[in-house]
Amino acid sequence: MSDATNFDPYALPSDAIQDPPASLWQAFRKIGPGIILAGSIVGSGELIATTTLGAQWGYMFLWLILFSCVIKVFVQIELGRVAISCGKPTLGFLDELPGVRAGVNWQVWWWLFMLLATVAQMGAMVGSVGQALNLAFPEFGAYFVRLFGADSTIGKILTEHPEHPFAVLTAVAAVVLLLSGGYLMIERLTTVLVVGVTAITATCVLCLPFKGYPITLSDLATGFDFHFPTDPADRVKAIGMAFAVFGMTGVGAAELYSYPYWCLEKGYARFVGPRTGDPAWAVRANGWIRVMHLDAWVSMVVFTLATVSFYLLGACVLNKEHLIPAGTNTMKSLAEMYMLVFGNWTFWLFVVGGSAVLFKTLYVASASHSRLVSDFFSMAKFVKYDNAHQRLRMIKILCVFFPLFALTLYLYEPDPVGMVKFGGFAQGITLPVIGCATVYLRYRRTDRRIAPSTLTDVFLWIAAVLLVLFAGKAIWDEAAKRLF
Repeated sequence: MSDATNFDPYALPSDAIQDPPASLWQAFRKIGPGIILAGSIVGSGELIATTTLGAQWGYMFLWLILFSCVIKVFVQIELGRVAISCGKPTLGFLDELPGVRAGVNWQVWWWLFMLLATVAQMGAMVGSVGQALNLAFPEFGAYFVRLFGADSTIGKILTEHPEHPFAVLTAVAAVVLLLSGGYLMIERLTTVLVVGVTAITATCVLCLPFKGYPITLSDLATGFDFHFPTDPADRVKAIGMAFAVFGMTGVGAAELYSYPYWCLEKGYARFVGPRTGDPAWAVRANGWIRVMHLDAWVSMVVFTLATVSFYLLGACVLNKEHLIPAGTNTMKSLAEMYMLVFGNWTFWLFVVGGSAVLFKTLYVASASHSRLVSDFFSMAKFVKYDNAHQRLRMIKILCVFFPLFALTLYLYEPDPVGMVKFGGFAQGITLPVIGCATVYLRYRRTDRRIAPSTLTDVFLWIAAVLLVLFAGKAIWDEAAKRLF
C-alpha cells in the first residue's frame, strides 16, 4: 500500500501460507475472482450495449465482440500475477510507477476519472431494472402519480417516467444487500446468476432457427469481413458505438483494475506468502498463479458465451425487426426481442432474468468501486486507517454512496443506452493506459522466477499495441465528428 497509512489490509502473514492445489478438481474449487468479474461483465454492456450494437448494425461487429472478449484477458492475467507476487492491489503498484505525481501517480488519477464516468453505466443499470419492473407492474408507478397528483411537479415527472419508483427501490435494495455480506456472499451470488443467465441466453440463441429467425453461415461470415457503413456519418457513428462496446465487453478497464483486488480477497497472495529468496516461495507462487490462470480463462469462456449470445440476439431479431433500444423504451424493446421469437410467455422470463442481470452487475460494480476508492482515499491522504474496522466502515459508506449516486444520474438523464455508451467510451480510452502500464510492470516488477512464457509475453504485447491503436482510432473519429 502507500505511506499514507500504517495499516496494511493486504498483509501476508506466514501462518496463512498454503500449498497450491495438487489436482485440476482442487484448483477448480479455488477459483472465484474471475466469476465475480464475469458478474460485473455480463450486465449493462452485454444486455444493453452489445444487443443495441447488433440491432443497429447487424452482424458487422461480430469479430470485434470475440476479439474484445479474448485479447484483454492477457492484461488481466499479468495484473493478477503482479498482485499475487507482491501482495499489493492495483492502485498500490500503479502508484509506484514513474511519472507525474499530484499526491498520487497520474495513473491513479486517470483511473479515478474512468471510475466516475462508469457510474453512468451503473445509473443505466438502476434505470433499466426500473423500466423492466414497470413493464410488469405498471400500476405501481400509476399509484404514485395519483398519490402526488397528476398536475403536481412530481406527478408530471412520474407520468413521463413511471419507472422512477422502481429505480429508487432498486438502488435501496442494492445498498441493503451490499451492507449485508462480504466476499463469499458476492462470489456465491454472482456464480449462480452468471451461470443461469448465460445458460438461458445461449439456449435462446440455439432456438432461434426453430422460431423463424435462422442464423446462417453467410450471416456469420459478414461478421468477419471487416466492412463498415459506406456513408461517412454512419461509419463514424458505428465505430464510435463499437468502440464503446469494446471498452466494456469482455474484461473492461474497470474490471482490469478490480481483478487484483478480488484475487487478494480470495487469498491467493496470502497463500503464497511474502516474497523471499527461498525456492519454495517460487514453487508456491507459480502454483497459485496457475490457479489464477484457470480462474481467468474459465470466466472468459463464460462471459464470451454470454456476450456473443446477446449480440446475436440483437443482430438476428432486433435488426431484422428494426427495433432499436433507446431511452425509456430500452427494456421494452429488449422484452419484445424475446416475445417476438418465443411468445408472450417469455415476458416474465425477461423481466426476471433481465432485472437479475442488471442488478447483479450494479451489485458487483458497487462492491468493486467501494474497495478501490477506499484505498484511493488512503493513498491520497484524505483519510488514514489504523485498523481493519476503519477501512471496512469506509467501504460500507461507499457501498451506500455508489448505488444512490447512480440513481441520481439516472433520474437526471434517463437514457440507459446513452449512459452505457458514455461509460464504455471512458473505459475504452483507459484500456491503453492500463495496458501499457501492465507491460511495464511485466518487465520491471515481475520476479523472474514467476515470469510468464514467451508466448504469453507475445500476446500481452499484441494486446497492448492493439488497445493503443483502437483507442487512437476512436478518439480521432470522435474528434473529427465534433470538429468537422
